[in-house]
Amino acid sequence: MKKILAVTACPTGVAHTYMAAESLIKAAKDKDIPLKVETRGAVGVENELSDQEIAEAHAIIVAADTDVLESRFAGKPVVRVPVAQAIKNPAGLLDEALSKEAAAPSGDYAKRVEQSKAERSAARSGPYKHLMTGVSHMLPLVVAGGLLIAISFMFGIEAFKVEGTFAAALMNIGGSSAFALMVPVLAGFISFSIAEKPGLAPGLIGGMLASTIGAGFLGGILAGFLAGYTTQLLKKYIKLPRNLEGLKPILLIPLIASAVTGLLMIYVIGEPVKAIMDGLTNWLTALGTTNAILLGLLLGAMMAFDMGGPVNKAAYTFSVGLLASNVFGPMAAVMAAGMTPPLGLWLATLIAKNKFTKEERDAGKAASVLGISFITEGAIPFAAGDPFRVIPSIVVGSAITGALSMAFGATLRAPHGGIFVLPIPNAVSHLALYALAIVIGTVVTAVLLSLLKKPLEQNKASL
Repeated sequence: MKKILAVTACPTGVAHTYMAAESLIKAAKDKDIPLKVETRGAVGVENELSDQEIAEAHAIIVAADTDVLESRFAGKPVVRVPVAQAIKNPAGLLDEALSKEAAAPSGDYAKRVEQSKAERSAARSGPYKHLMTGVSHMLPLVVAGGLLIAISFMFGIEAFKVEGTFAAALMNIGGSSAFALMVPVLAGFISFSIAEKPGLAPGLIGGMLASTIGAGFLGGILAGFLAGYTTQLLKKYIKLPRNLEGLKPILLIPLIASAVTGLLMIYVIGEPVKAIMDGLTNWLTALGTTNAILLGLLLGAMMAFDMGGPVNKAAYTFSVGLLASNVFGPMAAVMAAGMTPPLGLWLATLIAKNKFTKEERDAGKAASVLGISFITEGAIPFAAGDPFRVIPSIVVGSAITGALSMAFGATLRAPHGGIFVLPIPNAVSHLALYALAIVIGTVVTAVLLSLLKKPLEQNKASL
């Protein structure tokens, strides 16, 4: 019997990674197909595929929006799709994997390796995927740093200014260390995603320069792409005698790519991007009420529009990046708006039971847990089943939540955690109003969905 392997990974490693794995496992069980799924999530690599398992597999499904070390699968048939595709169509992916041509005989191995490398390069050329790889590696630093800074404020807003105190130590760990690494790690892993290991050092160096120059996360993003594509070009065009090839990845490429990236950041890119970041920061910190509401409205709508997809991640990345510039309002709006869709759907299943099947009402309970944990993806099953009613409802609810959060002047220092970060003193400002914004958005979502959906006859019979 043909054995299939799979790898799932999403940028944040929180929801899509595990939802995709669960969908594939369930579909494989229904089809009686041997399947093993490796998840590369926020807690690390779980159920890792061994070299022997890869060698024995008929094909591999790669459902990922970040780097998953695809070089391991050289010579094997691979089905490459975005992680969301594994949630929506797991059975189709398994059928495609089964229909793939078996691995080539050993005599054609070199040819298959070259083909696999070319396919991998094409599949990983998307800037979105490279950016999300950088963001996924940056997030733990931002979460840990933001929470440590918030905890330091428990001892007083200015307690950290007294040297030698516990508050000062926490601020040093969170602000001076974790946050200082944020932009370099973002740039380093964008470059790593593009050019693999040789791109890491130039990306880290470019990111550090962006940070010290004051170009912020925008400069870090540019540095990462610059370092990655420069490294890729050098890998392609530098040719050395076979006995000197080992010098390329450890000496020549890091040296030249770092120099090119660094000089361009210092003399060409850094200052203009710094001016843009300074202007953006000044504009955001001086926002009037009307503009703040409009910004919150836009960010909130983006969070609900595709529930963890590219539009959602664009709003999230923008807000996380601003934390390094001490701009905390958009982060609050984004997290509140991201919690609202699953919570609103849960509430709708309670107040309009006759419009949801028993399975949907049960799913609503799970959605509520995901909602309070700031996992917007909890709304996906509902949106997939009834997109024309669910998506408009959650977009309106999240937009209102985001607008209210900005109007109330709420700020958030931690980029994740949902309600579990709210009790931390000073992590969220205007806490009561912030909670009210989430409640209002949840109610709006539930009411709209209750009005738009039609009663189900089978539900009436079961109630």
